[in-house]
Amino acid sequence: MYALIIAGGEGERLRPLTDDRPKNMVPVAGRPIVERQLEWLRENGVTNAVFLCGYRADVLQAHVGDGSSFGLRVQYSVETEPLGRGGALKQGFALVPESEETIIACNGDILTDQTLAEMIASHNARAAVASVMLTPLKSPYGVVDIEEDGRITSFREKPVLPYWINAGIYVLSRSFFASLPDKGDHETETFPALASEGKLFGFKSDAYWRPVDSIKDISEAERELAAGRG
Repeated sequence: MYALIIAGGEGERLRPLTDDRPKNMVPVAGRPIVERQLEWLRENGVTNAVFLCGYRADVLQAHVGDGSSFGLRVQYSVETEPLGRGGALKQGFALVPESEETIIACNGDILTDQTLAEMIASHNARAAVASVMLTPLKSPYGVVDIEEDGRITSFREKPVLPYWINAGIYVLSRSFFASLPDKGDHETETFPALASEGKLFGFKSDAYWRPVDSIKDISEAERELAAGRG
């Protein structure tokens, strides 16, 4: 099974940690994000990974190499100019053999323990072109419960809200890649088109999920990992 890992961003919100490395090479609890992600993919049946990279791709290549030390076979699709995430997926798909009917794709800055077999089973059962892992939206702030007369009844610290968000992990059929732009973003171009055709499905997940996009995210991820999550 193949996985395409979107790893071309410069990680500006993680500077200065990303001054000399791509975002997925930033350490969390002593290990680069990429090591934890490759471990998760391998444990979930992925045998081959293709990194869609650009910024400081040389650092990633020097660390991961051919993937043998991580138990996978790794290739690299390096952008010579920014293609956007959709364009990067389309370019990287050229390295996937025709025999592969179902492909995993994910953002390169995510920590999770979601079981991919569950997502794949849901994807196949619905004959989906693309399936998106959804995670509950957690409020970044504490919220106040208030009565109509203005009386405050309680405070809730960063509660889970009644909404779901795109977790950046996908199960994709081969036909998905024909609809990608050469340059552009799959979330703003391809996904809306598939949704209008009834071919895009969501997979609601309560699994551990943490994007690492800021210094604060690193601190929170380290506390969560120390507590046995992830």
